Amino acid sequence: MRTKLLGVFVLSMILAMVPAKEPKMKKIFNGKNLKGWVIPENNIWWSAVDGILTAKSGPDKKGSILWTKKEYGDFIVQADFKMGEGTVDSGIFIRSEDQQIQIGESGSLKRDMTASPYIPGKGYPVEAEGVKSLLKMDDWNTMKVKAVGNKYTVWLNGEEVMNYTSENVPEKGQIGLQLHPNRDMDIEFRNIMVAEL
Repeated sequence: MRTKLLGVFVLSMILAMVPAKEPKMKKIFNGKNLKGWVIPENNIWWSAVDGILTAKSGPDKKGSILWTKKEYGDFIVQADFKMGEGTVDSGIFIRSEDQQIQIGESGSLKRDMTASPYIPGKGYPVEAEGVKSLLKMDDWNTMKVKAVGNKYTVWLNGEEVMNYTSENVPEKGQIGLQLHPNRDMDIEFRNIMVAEL
């Protein structure tokens, strides 16, 4: 009996030491075109060239959102982004326009709020920590967002910087990339991937 218990204990210790299997990330941007995305009517904002998705303001600064065709429940989305010219105000929408993780400067706060959640009516309920020392303004950055139910976790360049529990979150929805209106700006994305949980 004692030997059996010892065996169970050892086995459970070994299993505890085995790292949890990472969910499989799948590319949702093929680097060549906007296949798999809902292309805005009269698109002048979004272009795909040599593995890079570029969002650039039009002359009337209307802004635009590029949505995935597919809807997601619980997921991890990861993308590299690089700030371009102008006042960069972008973000990743989580299942709806009412749930966003900011990239770049907040129009209302007039300062960088990258990796913080923006919720209409609440503004920025929490601010991501340590972003100033992690964010590269003239180079590529990697943002990973985990959305499980109403809980969001964000990593910037490999460091966990934000946790937030939201309210009134849709169970399922599209993932969106934002080009904010009333801005003269551009931003680049690459290696856009999703893992469904």
